[in-house]
Amino acid sequence: MIVTLTMNPSVDASSRVDHVVPDNKLRCQEPSFEPGGGGINVSRAIKRLGGESLALNVSGGLYGQTVQQLLDREGVKHQPIPIEGLTRENLIVEETTSGQQFRFDMPGPHLEEKEWNACLDKLSTVTPMPEYIVASGSLPPGVPSDFYARVAKIAQRQNARLIVDTSGEALRLAVRSGVYLLKPNVRELQELTKQEIKNESQLEEAARKFIKEEQSEVVVISLGAAGALMVSRKRCEHFRSPTVPIKSRVGAGDSMVGGMVLSLSRGKSLREAVQYGIAAGAAAVMNPRRELCRLKDTEDLFKRISTEPEKRISNMSKDLLYSTHKHER
Repeated sequence: MIVTLTMNPSVDASSRVDHVVPDNKLRCQEPSFEPGGGGINVSRAIKRLGGESLALNVSGGLYGQTVQQLLDREGVKHQPIPIEGLTRENLIVEETTSGQQFRFDMPGPHLEEKEWNACLDKLSTVTPMPEYIVASGSLPPGVPSDFYARVAKIAQRQNARLIVDTSGEALRLAVRSGVYLLKPNVRELQELTKQEIKNESQLEEAARKFIKEEQSEVVVISLGAAGALMVSRKRCEHFRSPTVPIKSRVGAGDSMVGGMVLSLSRGKSLREAVQYGIAAGAAAVMNPRRELCRLKDTEDLFKRISTEPEKRISNMSKDLLYSTHKHER
């Protein structure tokens, strides 16, 4: 069983306009609405790939109801945790003349202590006990920065494997408590280690430090168009991402996590799971707006990736090292 946890879900409104200019009234095209937030998108990706998960998420007001309705429409199993505040709405606008995408992400509602504690209680009592827990996305105002560290303690009591995909202090404290898999990009890894990573060997060294100190069993570093670097106690391997037409970078990171955890839950090897995750992430950028990955695209790309020979980090160029996704959340 896979459980995802989203503390700051959203309704993501997307539209298009010819030009984005200040002061003028901008007449947008007909909008589309999709549920958003790290864990929710991971569950949506899992569903698109033919799997099942349970999405736990806070829910408040009209937008909270909208998130639940949209998840019902996609057939994603979910359990809302009620809050008094209003679930946030984000806005994504594409400028048609330039192809540029503008994202306006709101901070989210303020959660009271009893509300975020209710989320921990729900996770602690979910049945059957999960095999994998995915804690993904930002924390809204009022939630302590050690929240994901508390989630790590629950995962340890449940003997569940925790996958964390967040940033900043929340990520640093979660790692201190010990997780199964980290998925940072290069910038987030530098923030975690508090050092500049200048070359490939430093990238591997930084990842291995977490494993050596038993803070994480696996580190998968997202390298954007360059794929990902997987580091575990037994191996270090770089997987390249296949070249695909890019229509939107939104949701690539969540699709990657969804592909990895689904593969792991199906008993696939860590190597296969990372390859499948990269394929899902690449499949997501092929789709416009926030469509995430599609099963056929993911399967086709996975076949291409899995037939490539093993490549160690030394085969990765410095330019590719820094071509990380800018829109993973």
